[in-house]
Amino acid sequence: MHWKEHYALGHAPMDATHQEFTQLTRQLAKTETAGKEAVATAMEALLRHSEQHFAQEDYWMAESGFPPVQCHAREHQRVLASLQNVLRRVKNGHSALGKTAARELESWFERHVATMDTALARHMRQVDYTPAALPETPDICVR
Repeated sequence: MHWKEHYALGHAPMDATHQEFTQLTRQLAKTETAGKEAVATAMEALLRHSEQHFAQEDYWMAESGFPPVQCHAREHQRVLASLQNVLRRVKNGHSALGKTAARELESWFERHVATMDTALARHMRQVDYTPAALPETPDICVR
């Protein structure tokens, strides 16, 4: 997975986070011939990044009053659950799932950025919301 210019949505913090996501997904894909430990390490890095990435976007949605917040946040929750499941299976010896996950994430990310994240970026511009850093203890209640 490589960064593509159409992933840039005009919000520097969001774009930087998305660039890191593509880098970590690419690193996971490169572990194809590595051992279980290398795949698990790459999966863990991607999972930790995704937890922070999605929490940040969930915070922006809540703070800016983004109307479809529940739909977008549920998508984040589904992806996190999938990543956690793949990590568990990789640790149990199914390291080939790492490459499969990276391939699926690339396809998912392409759609997610083009739809949900584009809508969020547009909304933040429309309401003149400047994306803020996630506080240490965010007060987010999204279901």
